Amino acid sequence: MPLIIKGAASSHGAQVTDNRVSETVAQVISDIRAGGDAAVRAYSEKFDKWSPASFRLTEDEIRGIVAGVPETTLEDIRTVQRNVREFAKAQRASINDFEVETLPGVFLGQRSIPVSAAGAYVPGGRYPLVASAHMTIVTAKVAGVERTVACTPPIKGEIPAATVAAMHLAGADEIYLLGGVQAVAAMAVGTESLERVDLLAGPGNAYVAEAKRQLFGEVGIDLFAGPTEILVVADEYADPFVVAVDLLSQAEHGPDSPAVLVTTSEYVARETLEHIDRLLPTMPTQDYAGPAWRDHGQVILADDLDEAYAVADGFASEHVQVLTREPREALQRMRQYGALFLGEGTCVSYGDKVIGTNHTLPTRGAARYTGGLWVGKYLKTVTYQEVVNQASSAELGELCGRAARVESFEGHARSGDVRAAKYAGAELPWAPDVYRAESA
Repeated sequence: MPLIIKGAASSHGAQVTDNRVSETVAQVISDIRAGGDAAVRAYSEKFDKWSPASFRLTEDEIRGIVAGVPETTLEDIRTVQRNVREFAKAQRASINDFEVETLPGVFLGQRSIPVSAAGAYVPGGRYPLVASAHMTIVTAKVAGVERTVACTPPIKGEIPAATVAAMHLAGADEIYLLGGVQAVAAMAVGTESLERVDLLAGPGNAYVAEAKRQLFGEVGIDLFAGPTEILVVADEYADPFVVAVDLLSQAEHGPDSPAVLVTTSEYVARETLEHIDRLLPTMPTQDYAGPAWRDHGQVILADDLDEAYAVADGFASEHVQVLTREPREALQRMRQYGALFLGEGTCVSYGDKVIGTNHTLPTRGAARYTGGLWVGKYLKTVTYQEVVNQASSAELGELCGRAARVESFEGHARSGDVRAAKYAGAELPWAPDVYRAESA
């Protein structure tokens, strides 16, 4: 049995929505559905103290904002977006349309068609989350989405210039300085000035997440997302200082972000705790990282790596960092995670900011049934069928007639009967003399 050195033994289950959050979100969505632009403006004034002449940025405004961003920042944005784009292009190339002939003259096919319009929500509020623009917009464009709408909130009444630049360089077709539930609802239901989208993507706070949950079905979403999570699997070869730094790197996302260490080494466990105690008070973001580590940090001592991997799978964490002698073993030993980060040379922060894989990942145990945002989320997998061989159609018609009548679907059966009669001379007792066998 694993030994709990810090925290309670638990895994992270499905998110429980706060009733107050749910009610607030429902009211905002209802008001925007009824009031359109006027309601959007009222809520933007209420929540963000933001009410410009137009929430949508013009091309001239975008050029002016981008021109004010330092060139080094722009080059970094371009570099990161190139990494994201190349990985997304490889993902897209792995999805192939195909057609097979299952019977003589019976052709079945599959196509992947991008959604027509996607909405990318890029959080802000306290800090500009530039990387979310790369993950949502670049990926949508690689998928072939024709119209990508991007929304981000002002930060304390100021335009987040780097985020706008990232949206623009990623290929956003429309950029709105609009945040929160009002942005998500406007994109999903549409207003007089903002045409609705087909799919919403991107992270956000509890209100944004709840808005996506309530709007799901009316519009598609990437996934349900909660607070950022990190779980580190470490053996005796791990550097406790690196472990401590990496745990705290994710704890700074918010006061409710779980940070978990599962290790086979008591030395690594104890040293990691000591390093965290020394590092945490000096972090500029300790106001988030401190409560996260205090309330949601765990250190678990496992008997061996078999147990460590089993414990990690039980968490189904968003990010799993593997700091062991043979980190690639995790590819075969684990199956419940949003993304794996293998070896000391890799860290979750690379995935969050620069490496190219998508950082929008499942949380709160959702990794048990889904992966994260990827190019395929913007694609609809559709099928088509064509039967050009009359003998095969007749054979399928007879089979359809029998199969449908087992389920008492007489109308379905008759569609099959017609083909069997027309192409093979079968009788139609429910409509005699309608068809003559073509061979007669």
